[in-house]
Order: sequence, then structure tokens, then C-alpha cells
Amino acid sequence: MTWNIRTGGRDRGGSDRLDRVVQVIEEQAPDVLALQELRGFDRDGLMGAVADRVGMTPHLARSCFGQPVAVLVRPPYRVVDTGTLRRPFHHAAARVVVDTAAGPLTVFGTHLYPYSGGRRRMEVDWLAAAMRRSRGPLTLLTGDLNSLDPTVDHSARLADMPTLYRRRHLRRGGGAVDTRAIARLLAADLVDLWPACNVGAPEADGHTVPTGFGGAEFAGMRLDYLLGTRALAERVRDCRVIRGGAADTASDHYPLLATVDL
Repeated sequence: MTWNIRTGGRDRGGSDRLDRVVQVIEEQAPDVLALQELRGFDRDGLMGAVADRVGMTPHLARSCFGQPVAVLVRPPYRVVDTGTLRRPFHHAAARVVVDTAAGPLTVFGTHLYPYSGGRRRMEVDWLAAAMRRSRGPLTLLTGDLNSLDPTVDHSARLADMPTLYRRRHLRRGGGAVDTRAIARLLAADLVDLWPACNVGAPEADGHTVPTGFGGAEFAGMRLDYLLGTRALAERVRDCRVIRGGAADTASDHYPLLATVDL
């Protein structure tokens, strides 16, 4: 499961949503969990405390500019290697290798730059290079990629957005919709798991933003992704957006969950 929990599940001068975040994680009980926007999770033992509440082992990647990300793994799955990609990501990128009966599963958890498609494309190139170096055929790239699907026409949706937020998804000069980040990952032979598992479903069923919590910077769109190598995609049994209950107000993003036969 991947989930952007918005500023660590707590709002400046506002509500504390962390109990709702924990509730959703407990209800879904993922074995591998990628979290983004972990503001404050690198201080005062907060990452460890939340991981203990959900019964998982955390691997945090700190950020120099934005907010940390983490990949958490549920015992008895055993982590055999971890690392942080040292490129200057705006947020961060974590790498975790999990031992499974099908072989090692390499998981990259990241959160791409929100404000510029050119910068997102650069960060994607760093990720693609790291994936090429990873060992084994089972690799999963997951996170809030702040990027639009190149197979969908987004023109009408973006036209209704405020100019400030629309610019984030347009190429320089305000022309074409910028879908280069996801296009590069698909060109690297990764499979976008939501559409692969939901052929013929309405495109809106895959939208991960906004939620009932809000999100003025979003039109209905899919910004959160699970992308796998073909060997991994062949083992995926289901991929769905988690809506309803606490997930409607725990963050401005919905979680995205895949079931993989390993």
C-alpha cells in the first residue's frame, strides 16, 4: 500500500489526523507500506511510535528540502537490505529489499517534486537508474509521483483548475500537459498496476485525490502509483483505491493497495 498522509497526519494550527491514519493502516493491514509527507517523523521517536502502533518495522529516508518518506514492512517478512537514494530529491526516496518465497522484492518508496514537470522528470531518471541496478526481477516503484497518466486526456480537467495549480502539470510555456515522468517509467518497461488490474473501469475509479478532507490544489486525478516490473505485475491479483470510513478524512490523498501473490 502507498499513501501520502499529508504533513505527518497533523495540521499546523489544526486537527491531528494521525489516529485516523493509523486506523486505516490497521484496517487494511498491508505487509509492505510506503508512506509520504512524514513531517516530524524524523524527530522525537515519532516514526518508531507509529510503526509500533501498526505492528511494522520502519525504514525512513530523510529529506534535505521537503519531507521524509518511509517504507514499512510487517513481520514475519524479513528485510535483507535497505538504503536511501542519495540524489538530491526534493522529498526523498527509500529502497527496501524484502525476502519472499518468490525471491527478493525490491521496493522503492518516493515522493516526486510537486511544482515542476522538468524536475519530476529528473527525479524519475534517478529512480530508473537505481532500479536498473537492483537485483532480481521483482521490483516495485511506489509513492506520490505528482504526475499524470500519459494514456489519459487531462485537458478539460486541468482547464478548470486555478492557474497556480494548473501550471504544475503543464510543460514550460503553459502548453501541453506534462506527462513525461510516468511516460518515462512506462518506457522503462514498468507496468502501471491500477489500469492493468482494472481494464474497462471508469478512469475516475483510480483517482487518489482529492478526498473528503479537501485539497484545493487538486482536480479529480490519479497522482499515487504502484508500478512494477513485468515479473511482479504477473503476480498482482488486485489493485484498488481505498475509500470510505476514516480514509475519507485522514488525508487529502486516498491510499492505493495492491494484492500480490508471492
